[in-house]
Amino acid sequence: MLRRIVFHPAATLALATLSVLLVACSGAAAPPAPTAAPSSPTDTASTAVAAAPTTAPATPATITSPTPVASPTGAATGAPIPSTPAPSANASPTPSTASGDTIRFNVVPNGTQAQFRVREQLASRSFPSDAVGTTRAVTGGITLGADGKIVQDQSKFVVDMTSLKTDSAKRDGFIQRNTLDTAEYPTAEFVPTAITGLPSPLLTSGNVSFKMMGNLTVHGATHPVTWDVVGQVDANQVTGKATTSVKFEDFGMSPPQVAVVLSVQDNVNLQMDFHLARGA
Repeated sequence: MLRRIVFHPAATLALATLSVLLVACSGAAAPPAPTAAPSSPTDTASTAVAAAPTTAPATPATITSPTPVASPTGAATGAPIPSTPAPSANASPTPSTASGDTIRFNVVPNGTQAQFRVREQLASRSFPSDAVGTTRAVTGGITLGADGKIVQDQSKFVVDMTSLKTDSAKRDGFIQRNTLDTAEYPTAEFVPTAITGLPSPLLTSGNVSFKMMGNLTVHGATHPVTWDVVGQVDANQVTGKATTSVKFEDFGMSPPQVAVVLSVQDNVNLQMDFHLARGA
């Protein structure tokens, strides 16, 4: 007959406490957790898919590598690549023909006087004298290039021949009507074409002496003349005198012939007392 053994609760608790103390004192490790059986390939794939994130990660920014600069001789495996040199920042501009390349001198109003002088013998006098006619009605100017040469299409002097006066009103009327024929040819023009002896660049002060060549038109006829010029330069002002000689026949005219005039020489001395100012 079997005897039934009954453990008292207090005894049971005491026995459990004693077992824990024995294990702690002996340093024995706790038994490992049971290892789970390996899953099948299908289960592994499902687990991987489930673990994958539902949103794709942001694509990292692409870093562009700097373009390699070709060496002067080109790549080792290819022909040299010629390069076009960049223009220099300090390159000088192409020279231009601006107004700064020329010098312009204009006639100062009422500052220039044109004059003619003719030797004549009057019946009322026992000796020859000069008939002198003058006018201040002179306009125009002269333009010089940077090389000191005359710019012909920008240079001209014009004299109003209708304003010429002498010491005799009768002489003036006769010359106007018969010699100069100012009703048809009211002006005389001089177009300078060349200068010799003028210093270049032009002096800013001091005396100058030179010859000026050009074409003089009077009474509808044009004739080349050379003026002897002396003057003085003072900053932007030029003053002086130009002289030359012509003949009546050079311009298709005849010396005046009247009863009170015994003779007139076929030689006319021209003079211009000028005042020019530098301008645009």
